[in-house]
Amino acid sequence: MTKLSVNINKIATLRNARGGNVPDLLKVATDIQRFGGQGITIHPRPDERHIRYQDARDLKAIVTTEYNIEGNPQHNFIDLVLECKPDQVTLVPDAIGAITSSAGWDTIKNQDYLTEVIQEFQRNGIRTSIFVDPILEMIEGAKKTGTDRIELYTESFAHQYSLGNEKGIEPYIKAAELANELGLGINAGHDLSLDNIKFFKQNIPGLLEVSIGHALISEALYLGLDNTVNMYLNKLK
Repeated sequence: MTKLSVNINKIATLRNARGGNVPDLLKVATDIQRFGGQGITIHPRPDERHIRYQDARDLKAIVTTEYNIEGNPQHNFIDLVLECKPDQVTLVPDAIGAITSSAGWDTIKNQDYLTEVIQEFQRNGIRTSIFVDPILEMIEGAKKTGTDRIELYTESFAHQYSLGNEKGIEPYIKAAELANELGLGINAGHDLSLDNIKFFKQNIPGLLEVSIGHALISEALYLGLDNTVNMYLNKLK
């Protein structure tokens, strides 16, 4: 079974819109795990417009499943991860001020930099994952950095699937097959939803984990958080 890690950035966005502590981010994280979620993901950005750095610290005591912190490994982010020591860190090359992630790493151009950062995290017992597009050269480059896993950036698949083009999965299948050959663990995320998650899971060999936030929280507005989490879990069996 592929694990479901729920990204709770959107809960923090809603909280921050009014100030105060409603909704309570820590309670939501606790509830998601109680409902069956197998991990909690956060993606703090430098402007702290949703997840705050203090949230990352506070969640450390709350997450009893798997704690995954995503972000661009700049100095403040690296320091935060080393302080919190999550189960997994996912390296994402998002620009300052980006609305959301829009591309994977160029693992060839940034190989030395990624290798250095990954070694630092691994020395501290933190599993590493690199956000990558389904491009075979980028998968091979990821392997050379020493990362434990890759996270496939699935926006292109989700867009093509919404248009009725199931062939949009093909680059991801090839990328996963290569990752399996190279001994890389496979995660995936971005624009995965109740509509497309089952098809994606069924076609990607060795898929260990998906990280889903925006769609899941949006769907939960209509379906309820408990129900939505369990709908994902059923589709990931």
